[in-house]
Amino acid sequence: MLRSHLIHPAISRILAEAGHHATILIADGNYPASSKRGPRSELLSLNLMPGLVTCNQVLEAILSAISVEVIQTMMTETSGPYALDGDPPVWAEYRETIRKADIKVPLEPIEKWEFYNRVSTEDHVLTVQTGDTQRYANILITVGVRIF
Repeated sequence: MLRSHLIHPAISRILAEAGHHATILIADGNYPASSKRGPRSELLSLNLMPGLVTCNQVLEAILSAISVEVIQTMMTETSGPYALDGDPPVWAEYRETIRKADIKVPLEPIEKWEFYNRVSTEDHVLTVQTGDTQRYANILITVGVRIF
């Protein structure tokens, strides 16, 4: 039995094969995972039911397994039906999970369409679709370099 937080065999395999600059998307339950992903990306569905599993739970597991260079979220909209006043609550959860993992990388919000563009690249290797129902819970991780 593995001792790390991450024990999912397929996710472990993909992360082991990923190198520097590869990206991993942890997608919420509303994300269009079948159409907004890179051509080499594998899609793993962990969306058991609404709310299970959450993006933050997947983030915790993945951060226990890889070096990280960049962590990006989809910027909130300021008008329209999905607009928020300030950061979504899930971002505070992410910042705490990142801090607990002792990763010194800030959460970087990027504009929605730029987020989709970054997910659609050749470097995108994995999308983990969750059942998270929180707005703006999508999170994109760029694999860093292991420094001994």
